[in-house]
Parts: sequence; C-alpha cells; structure tokens
Amino acid sequence: MNSKISNIQLPTLTPPNPAQLPCGEIAEMLAAGTEVRTSMRALERVGLNLVGEVLKDQGDFIELEHYPKDDVFDDETHSQYYYHTHRDDADEHGHFHTFLRAGGMPKGAKPLDYPLASEPWPQGDDAIGHLVGISMDAWGRPIGLFAANRWVTGETWYPAETMIEMLPRFAIGHAWPSWPVNRWISVMVRLFQPHIRTLLTHRDSVISAWQQAHPGMDVFEDRNLELTGYLPISVEKWMAALKQASS
Repeated sequence: MNSKISNIQLPTLTPPNPAQLPCGEIAEMLAAGTEVRTSMRALERVGLNLVGEVLKDQGDFIELEHYPKDDVFDDETHSQYYYHTHRDDADEHGHFHTFLRAGGMPKGAKPLDYPLASEPWPQGDDAIGHLVGISMDAWGRPIGLFAANRWVTGETWYPAETMIEMLPRFAIGHAWPSWPVNRWISVMVRLFQPHIRTLLTHRDSVISAWQQAHPGMDVFEDRNLELTGYLPISVEKWMAALKQASS
C-alpha cells in the first residue's frame, strides 16, 4: 500500500505512544475499544463479519464501486462512509473511507487556500473532509489505517488541525445497512484517534515536501502520490497497550 515515491525525502511516520497520552483519553479509548469488540463479536457469533454486512444484497463485488450503493450517511451528524477496493494488495480485501460533510464541521472550518488547484474542490454545503481510511483483511477484520491524497478521495482539503477537530464529530447513529457496522466504525475512529491525528499531521508534512519537490504542480492531483501514510493496527494489541499505560 505504499505510494509511488520518487527520490524525495519524506517525513517519518511514527505510531503513537500510549504512555504519552492523557489518562482521560486512555479511559475513553478503552471504552470505545470495548464497543469495537462487542460489535465485531456480535457478528462473528453468527458467522458474519463487518465487510459482509456492507456487501449484503449489493450484487457482485465490483472494483471501485461504493458499498453499500450511495454510501452511508447520517443526516444528523453529517458523517459518511463507504467500502470499496481498488488496490492489488495481498493483505487487503478492501477499505472503508470515512468522511465528515460541511454540516457537521466545526464552526469556522476553512479549506486550504491553494491557488495551484487544477480541479474543483467541493465547496459550501458540498464540502467534505476525509478523516481516515480503514483497511480490512479477507476475514472482515481491520488491519490498518491510512491517509490519502485529495484526488483519491475527492474531498475538500482542510489543514490537519481542522481535520483533527472533526474527529470527535464522526458518528453514524442509525441502523442502515447494519447497526453493528455503524457502531463499530463510529467507535473505531475514537479508539484509534491518536493514530488518525498522527496520520493527518504527517499527511500535511508529506504534501508540503512533495510540493517543494514539484514547484508549480498541483500536488493534490499528482497520481504519483496516492497514500501519504499507512499504519498497521491490531485492536487487541492496542487495547493491551492502553491497559498497560493506564495501570
């Protein structure tokens, strides 16, 4: 899942250290982790999984198509997600993309002012920010988180600090297409919030370095830069690390 990188010195991506996190945040993440486990186990007990739930009754699984059709959208929180696949990756079956739309964003959130933009970004009520991608394996379990370039997600580009403010606002509070999946994806963003903050901050550093190496080019539409960062994850290992940090 690496981007095609030329001879550019890009910033190092380091996973978060739970020992450096506030006790209150650790407690919140442990509570979120309990919900993550509960949602997954509720499906697994009857031979189901998270990916199977979003593909259910959707016909053939076709590369690049969004599942479920027309995405999942919460009209109260303005959170949105979909699942799809488009990479030749032996470890990944596909991935979820998570977003927050304009109506749910913090007051005063402003997109990056970028004069070099060669493609229109969604604006006004149509503005949308990509929070994180969640990679899934063939058994429907999460294996990684990633941040991506703008052309990948079709988003409006907000600075990392603004995106980080959006993270607590992401929640899907209804039952379509699956209550366990909607609860799972909502609390996954909380459980791995330090990872997502790291990915977003690193994302902006990568974009800056890439722009400096390609002056005059619209970095956000450069097909040579797809993913800006990827962190492998394990729910069980992260929960164990959080419990150790809190003891």
